Parts: sequence; C-alpha cells; structure tokens
Amino acid sequence: MAPRKPVKTVQKPEQKPQKKSSTAKNPGFFKNFAKNISGERILFILGLLLFFVVIYFTLAFVSYFFTGANDQSHFDLSWSELQQKRDQIQNWTSVTGALVAHTMIHKWFGISSVAILFFAAIFALRLMSKRTFSLWKSFFHAAFWLICLSVTLGFAVNPLLNDVIFFSPGGQHGEAVSDLIVSYIGYPGTILSLIGLFIVYGVIVSAQTIPFIKNLFSRKPKTTALSPVMTDVDDYDDELFEPSVAVGTEIIPEDWIVRPASNEETFTVTPKTAPDNDVEFEIQNQANSIENKPVDATNIENKNEENDDPFYNISKLGKYDPKLDLSHYVPPTLDLLKIYGTDNDTQIDMVEQNANKERIIQTLQNYGIEIKTIKATVGPTITLYEIVPKEGVRISKIRNLEYDIMLSLAATGIRIIAPIPGKGTIGIEVPNADPQIVSMHSVIASKRFQESTFELPIAFGRTITNEIFMVDLAKMPHLLVAGATGQGKSVGLNAIITSLLYKKHPSEMKFVLVDPKKVEFNIYADIEKHFLAKLPDGNDAIITDVTKVVETLNSLCMEMDDRYDLLKKAHVRNIREYNEKFFNRNLNPEKGHRFLPYIVVIVDEFGDLIMTAGKEVEMPIARIAQLARAVGIHMIIATQRPSVNIITGVIKANFPARIGFKVSSMIDSRTILDASGANQLVGRGDMLFSQGNDLIRVQCAFVDTPEVENVVHHIGNQRGYPTAFYLPEYIGKDSDSIELSNVDLSKRDPLFEEAARLIVASQQGSTSSIQRKFSIGYNRAGRIVDQLEVAGIIGPFEGSKARQVLVMDEYHLEKILKHI
Repeated sequence: MAPRKPVKTVQKPEQKPQKKSSTAKNPGFFKNFAKNISGERILFILGLLLFFVVIYFTLAFVSYFFTGANDQSHFDLSWSELQQKRDQIQNWTSVTGALVAHTMIHKWFGISSVAILFFAAIFALRLMSKRTFSLWKSFFHAAFWLICLSVTLGFAVNPLLNDVIFFSPGGQHGEAVSDLIVSYIGYPGTILSLIGLFIVYGVIVSAQTIPFIKNLFSRKPKTTALSPVMTDVDDYDDELFEPSVAVGTEIIPEDWIVRPASNEETFTVTPKTAPDNDVEFEIQNQANSIENKPVDATNIENKNEENDDPFYNISKLGKYDPKLDLSHYVPPTLDLLKIYGTDNDTQIDMVEQNANKERIIQTLQNYGIEIKTIKATVGPTITLYEIVPKEGVRISKIRNLEYDIMLSLAATGIRIIAPIPGKGTIGIEVPNADPQIVSMHSVIASKRFQESTFELPIAFGRTITNEIFMVDLAKMPHLLVAGATGQGKSVGLNAIITSLLYKKHPSEMKFVLVDPKKVEFNIYADIEKHFLAKLPDGNDAIITDVTKVVETLNSLCMEMDDRYDLLKKAHVRNIREYNEKFFNRNLNPEKGHRFLPYIVVIVDEFGDLIMTAGKEVEMPIARIAQLARAVGIHMIIATQRPSVNIITGVIKANFPARIGFKVSSMIDSRTILDASGANQLVGRGDMLFSQGNDLIRVQCAFVDTPEVENVVHHIGNQRGYPTAFYLPEYIGKDSDSIELSNVDLSKRDPLFEEAARLIVASQQGSTSSIQRKFSIGYNRAGRIVDQLEVAGIIGPFEGSKARQVLVMDEYHLEKILKHI
C-alpha cells in the first residue's frame, strides 16, 4: 500500500493572525506614546525647562552681587577642587550658579549679561506658545545691550571702580574692546562713537527720537518781542524770505504784489497772555493778512495762471508743501495700540483640524460622495477646507449638505463656496473652536501697511490666509457698511478712521463725521483742529442734529462744485493732477486756487437719517456718490437696518464697495452684498467684503475704545490749526433771510475794503473764504458779505452756487469805494 499523504492542517494559518495581533499591540502603544509626546507638547516641556533654568541663573546673578566677594577666592580653583569646597560657597545656587555668574559677569560681559537671560526667557515663552515680544526684535535688543552696554561700562566705569568692587561692571570683554577702540581713535573718538551708536539705536527703536532731536536744535518762537512778521516766522531760512512775501505757508513772488504808496503801515505781533501755540498762530494769521494787500489784477494776468516756464516758480521758491503749517506734527506711534499674544501668527490646533477633516470626509461618504483631496487653510476666526471631489460628483449635491456637515461638526454655522473662483475646488468655511483676536497693532505694524503707497489706505484686518487685507478708499471710491447690532460695525468704522489717522497728515485729509446716536464719534472731538471739517457756523464738529446733517451734505455738494470749477480752470481731470500742479506752483493762489485735501464723510446710522429726513438726505448723498470721486470727496455710510427702504437702488448703484457684517437673514445679506453669506458669519468682526462679483472673508481688526482715546489724545495734544476746516456756508430754503435794507454802509466793517479787494482779485465771493483769509468769526464774515452785496460788489445768494462777483477789476472797485 502506498504511504498515506500527510494531512494539511489549518493550525498555522490560524496562528499567524493571532501572532500579528498580539505583536501589534507593542508597536501601537509606542506609536501612540510618540505621537502624544511629540510636536507641541515636547516644545512646551522644553520651554518650561528653559524657563526654570532662566529663573535659576537669575537667582545666581542676584546672589552674586551680595556673596561674590566672599566666594571670590574659590573661583580660581579647578572644578574638582571647587567641588570639594562647595560647602563653603555662599551663593544661593551653590557651585554651578556661582561659577556661571562669575564667568558671565566678571569675565565676559559684566552687568549686561542680564540681556542673555532676557532673551532666553522670551525664547522659553515662545516654545510654550506664549507670545509676548517678537523673537527677532528681542534678539536685536538683547544683542545690542549685551555688547554696547558692556563696552560702555568697560570704557567709563571699570577704570573708576576697579579698586572699589570685586567685579568688573563691564566685564573683561567690555574692558578689552574699549581699550582696543581707544588705541585706534582715542578717548574723544570713543565717546562720540558710543553716543552715536545709542542715538542710532534710538532712531531704529522709536519714532519719537528724530522729532526729539530736531526740537533740541529748533528755534522756538518768541512770545514777547514786538517784531515784524517776516523776520519771526518759525524755522525758515532768512534767505527764503528776502525775494518774496509769505502767505501762511504759501510764498508768492515779489512781483505779484503791488505795495501801497504809503510805508506807514507795518505788521507787528501784539503779545497776548496765551500759550505758545496761540502766539504762533497769531504770527501766521498776521502773515496771511499780507495776502490781502491791493493786488494789480493786470500784473497777475500778465503772469497768467500757468506760467510759460514750468520751472520758474520751483527754481525760485521750491515746491509748495502743505505740511509746513504743522511741520512739527508727529503721527501716532504703535505703542498707543494694545499688543495681544497672537499678534504675529495664527495658532493652529492640529487635533481640531484633523478631527474636522475626518468628520467632513465621513459625512460626505455617508451620502455617497467620494473626494480626492482635502486641505485646510487656518485663519484667525475660521478655517477653510478645500476639497476636490471625484469625477461625476455634482456640486449641487455637496451644497445641499450644508446643514448635515454643520451638524456633524457641531459648528455654529458654516459657509460652502461651490466652487471657489479660479481654483477648481469646493470650499467649506468652518468657525474655529478658539477664535483669535486680530489686533489693530498687528495690522498697523505690518510691512504692507507701513510701505503702502495708497492715497487713502484702509487696513481692515486679516483674511483666511492670515494676510493683511487693505484697500484704497480713493479708488473704491465709496463704501457701504451694514450689519446687525453688536456684530462689529462700530469697531470696523473705528478701524477705518484709525488707519487713516496713522497714515495721513492733517493737511492732507479731513473727516466729516455724522453721528445721529451722539456717542459713537464723540471720542474724536479732540482732533477737531487737526482732522475735522464742519460748517462755518457749526458749534460742534461731530454732527448729530438732523438739520445740520442736511445742511452739511448740501455744503459738501457746494464744495464739490467749487472743486470742479478749480479743476476746470487748471485743465486737469482729478484731484491728484490738480494738487501736483499746485505743488509745482503752476497755479496762482490769487486766482482762487488752493490746495485740496481729501474729505472723507462717514455717516453712522444711515437708516435713522432716512427715517427722519428721507429724500433731503438721500439726494445729496447720491449726488456726492455719483460725482465727488474725482475731486477727492469719499463717503462711508453705515446702517444696522439693511432693508430695501433704507438701502435703496440709488444708494446701491453708487456704492460699489460694500462690507457686510453678520445679519439675521439671507434677504438682508442679498440687500447688502447682492449675495448670500452675511447671514452665515460668526459675528464679532467676521465680515464679507465685496467690490464687484467676488466676496472676500475678513476678520476685522479689533481696536478698543482706550486705544482710540490714546491715538486721539496723542494728536489732540499737539499744535493744530486755529479752527476746523470750514466747508462752504449753506442757506436752506426755509432759513431766515437777512433784510438788506437794514444794512448801514456808513457803519462798514474795518475789513470791508480789504475783503472787497480780495474778492475782486480772486473773483470768488463767499463767507467762508473771507473767514479763512482774515481768521475772523462766521457772524462777522457774514456781515461783511451783506455789506458787499448792498454795495453792489457781489450778487445775491444763489443756493449751491457761489455768489457772482459784479466788479471785474480793481479800477472799478476803487470808484465804488470812493462813492460809498
């Protein structure tokens, strides 16, 4: 019989998976242990250990100053010998701390060795994800003080205290380096080098250093001496004034001015019991009066408005600088804004991100949707998950799963972008469990804002990709802001104003602030004489009364028309070209030309104004929005009621740039942005910006009331203009008209003749121009205008149009003045 074949058993195959499962337990355990101990946790542990080391050596340093003299004899021993006598060491930290302190303080860098501990502490906090100061800035400061203070103390203090104290304050390093420098450039050169080094450090660190140094060498105006204006005007060189006459900060060539025959009239400054600032403006106001001397109209006409030689005035006088009136103005500094712990980078919670990814993938798979890839972009408030579905998956199917995904993520609200324009992916925006604050400090301090060349730069905050989001208001050109109560609208307006205050000089821009609630913009009242504009007869620069709002908006329309007339005369198309010609002195101020600052009109609670004033408010706003871009007038209107009866078609058509904060319904979102999405925001500054078809999600920068107060007080405490920027006067239809029959020309104002010559020379008659030129009150300027009308020099008031000048030259004016 053939031998029986061995029977195959299944015992081995059964045992193999058992062995795999039993042996897999150990690698899984170590893998999980390594996963838990790696990454952020191990960095935190290292940071904590380093922080304890810093505390240890800090105690060693402090103890060294008290016990180092007693321990001095032991430091020359070897380490083995020192260990045997460690019981004799009096330093609080025993042998190790005493030896390190002696080495670093006495042998190396002296007292400045503390800078090493400072940087080590900052680095330890950074490892523990606690951000206090920038790491590179801390390294720069620590390195500077470590080296420079060591050299300074080694040069100046070590020789004096060598026999007094047991250690070298500058260390042996400072002493050796200072001796080397002295051997090359001597003691005077070393002193100058060290002083210069600290000055350069101050210039790099603080923006206040340069103005402080300039003030040390600037001449202060004399407040008691009686002297001619032309020899006592601020800081200009005497040579600049010899061939010309000053008109405020403008300088008019000598041959443009015709002097009176009499030399008896002089211009002096009368001392007043007032602060220095008022005296300086008394000088400027007196200088402004020189402009109102009799002007030979034919002589000016021969010069013509645009000189044949474009370099004639520049070579003689230099370019016009509107900043000279406030030449010592210092912009707000960054230390006025609060620094938050997450200013530089967005903290990423990888556990949260991975969990959300898995939940999104699982939810889509439950409904039969397979995806190729998924990636996350973490922002300060939300995270954008971009998914690429497999072929054949309809986008609408994913869009319909919005609430299912929101349920699986346990999120307060999500937003699906299907598809993301220009990317070919589908976006799912999910709120972060721990949203971070985007501080105004981080936005203003960013390189993009500091190096921006925008005319009116506005930094709103950070996008999903953590980039600074900025726009140029001059190009927008108007902005509509809407959102429910408490969702960040007021903070957004403060961020807009703060951005402009940090970037613009008071001469370059003015605000018109309309605040029906009376409490939102009240904080900016202190900068009235720097940045605010108002009606000539207005008491408060912050406009709260509805009647004043209507008058102000119509006055802005008049200002707009006046500016267009100036642009027409100058043969330019926009404010930039006009001001450029004015800078180059191609436009004659005696012909009515003037520098045109930008005007930014901010209207809060627009819905309340529409309810109370209706068309009286809407029509001038629509007119400004349609026409004012070219002349530098820009509007920002905000409302918490984005309904169609508030944001009408006329308003929407002329406000292409819009911001939507969180609203309660999709209808409100479509009213603001012409698209849904604002109803899906998370609030607290989360916003959507629209300028065309695309929506950009931004976390608005947070600027608190104390920060705004700091900025306002910084500006308000500096010297400002004598008054706010005056808009043209506006007389409504219902205003009480003045009876001209009651005007008595026998009791003419002392400035009557000078005002008449000014108006005839400039061919522009308005109360505000007289008020500005002569620095007088509105009521007095109004009486002079009434007298000029009765005398037949100017025509009657014509609403939004400027008064017509009836006298064409000075010859006919003199005839009229003789017969009055």
